[in-house]
Amino acid sequence: MKNILIFLAFYPLIGFSQIPGSITPEKLEKIRKNFNSSDPVIKAATNAATENNLKKLTLNRQNVGKIDHNFKYKVSVKGITDQKNSGRCWMFTSLNVMRPKVIAKIGSDNFEFSTNYLYFWDQFEKANLFLEGIISTANLPVDDRTVVWLMDNALGDGGVWNLFADLVEKYGIIPKSAMQETENSENTDLMQKIIRSKLREDALVLREFIYKKSDKPAIDEKKLQMLGEVYKMLAICLGEPPTKFQWRYNDKDNKLTEYKEYTPKSFYDEYVGVKLSDYVLLMDDPTHDYNKLYEIEYDRNMFEGTNWKFINLPSTIIKEYARKSIMENEALYFSCDVGKQLNSEDGYLSLDNYDVESLFGVKFGMNKKQRIQTRESGSTHGMALVGCDVDANNKITKWQLENSWGTKAGHDGYLTMTDEWFDQYMFRIVVNKKFVDPQTLKILEQIPLKLPPWDPMFEADK
Repeated sequence: MKNILIFLAFYPLIGFSQIPGSITPEKLEKIRKNFNSSDPVIKAATNAATENNLKKLTLNRQNVGKIDHNFKYKVSVKGITDQKNSGRCWMFTSLNVMRPKVIAKIGSDNFEFSTNYLYFWDQFEKANLFLEGIISTANLPVDDRTVVWLMDNALGDGGVWNLFADLVEKYGIIPKSAMQETENSENTDLMQKIIRSKLREDALVLREFIYKKSDKPAIDEKKLQMLGEVYKMLAICLGEPPTKFQWRYNDKDNKLTEYKEYTPKSFYDEYVGVKLSDYVLLMDDPTHDYNKLYEIEYDRNMFEGTNWKFINLPSTIIKEYARKSIMENEALYFSCDVGKQLNSEDGYLSLDNYDVESLFGVKFGMNKKQRIQTRESGSTHGMALVGCDVDANNKITKWQLENSWGTKAGHDGYLTMTDEWFDQYMFRIVVNKKFVDPQTLKILEQIPLKLPPWDPMFEADK
């Protein structure tokens, strides 16, 4: 880079047009001739594109009105949640996978967990993890790649299943009525910016403490003081999480039960009772070898928590496990690149939804691996996978997703995706081990291959 800058410093002597790699008048003239603005097709496309929205222009009209939102196999789910303006899709998805179990137990259709409760502890634990990361890297230069990554990711909404599992194991879970949403839980951006700014300031203080050879008790005490300030800011914005609460509900006969006192952990044990270690995370990441176990460094929300571990498998295998789960009435955690080829008005994910090639006369040809490598595609959103449909030959044709964007988004809050879209833009599911064959589960015995947190597949989750 330095040599290039030195070379460019002499451009007045040789002229821009003689610098290798620059756009010369001759090159520009060739491009203009190839464009051929007098071509009737180019003129028509220009007339349309300069006056209209590109999404409407590229919409494949052959798909419109032909979408079937019915499914042969569907998990018994009821009610649509809304994450509002927050990045908590992974948390809503995880809770929505568990929600049918509570609905079936109490017989009430309108039950919802408190996402705000788990969100508070997620943010608090992430702050602690960040400060511990700063302490462990304090002897590295501030521009070291790991330190830079920590500073960039001081605090965020993003996450995956293992973060949810660790939170529930430590803090339990509560109904929404015991800790409602707030303005700042539903619109998290500014609160996070404020706390993130304070954490970065704290990082410099801790690094200075360690540079001056402060003893460990002094460092620990300083960190505890910093966490106290984070707790205070979170409690002011989100409310303080309850340690105990009273709860009652209308049962299937519309009879109001008596109040009962719970702790968050006793509530989980009584109404969910699922052993979260019975679930396994599967991914289709063609940038890494299949049939291997991987671990992502720093991809957790607790210092003592579990890093994101996954078995890498082709989507063709993952789909069969998903089908089995749905047929047994068990929803799955699912994440994907939801913005690709999404017809949001119809709630439809199909590779044929939009045709940009015909409008521009330009070929787009990257495969899934290439899209990941170039940062063109990655997991951007989590939803609950709740349905699948098959043809007369029992071949899967499409899938249904329960979203967390409210009932007005998509098809009454749901999305329908084709099986082909699943192959290209699905990145992971979480499934109960009982639906996975023993040979695949044996991969869990491998020593995981550790990947850095800046791997292109995982940057989108931050």
